[in-house]
Amino acid sequence: MKALAVYCGSATPYDPVYIEAARHVGKTLAERGITVVYGGGRLGLMGAVADSALAAGGKVIGVIPEALRNAEVAHTGCTELHIVPGMHERKKLFTDLSDGFINLPGGVGTMDELWEAISWAQLGYHDKPVGVLNIAGYYDKLIEFYQHMAQIGFVRSQHKDIMLVADNIDALLDKMGSSEPIETIFSMKAEDL
Repeated sequence: MKALAVYCGSATPYDPVYIEAARHVGKTLAERGITVVYGGGRLGLMGAVADSALAAGGKVIGVIPEALRNAEVAHTGCTELHIVPGMHERKKLFTDLSDGFINLPGGVGTMDELWEAISWAQLGYHDKPVGVLNIAGYYDKLIEFYQHMAQIGFVRSQHKDIMLVADNIDALLDKMGSSEPIETIFSMKAEDL
């Protein structure tokens, strides 16, 4: 994995554990020579990941919609900063530029990015690993819900392991690096669906 999309919040939560973890992620990726592809913001967890990766000598590619750039939240210190018309183009460029996805805690936008990465993987639009860094148990209920969807049958057995989960970045990167391709919906026959 040479480049990873890092999805995370642009907010700064009350508990500093999230910002510290985001900084650690940015530093770790830079030290491993992995380019950070992220939302291009300078605030919250986004800014913490980018700043720490840059401080550790890493490459950081920001992808930000024009409206957010115009709101002056763009990180102008990125190695590269791509300005795109909207969110659809942003997520497509994340997918095109990266070899996988890491989700840190975040809000609605981060959840949208996570679910789209999983959905696109199960369909077959990409074959890249989707990791969830479960900092301080942030994703416990979401992980439980994902497992519930699989138990009910809304997530096929072939796709129940798309979401790779760990509570530290090194373990998550190991899981992502050793993940195997799945059988995608596009490759299935109607009777298998």
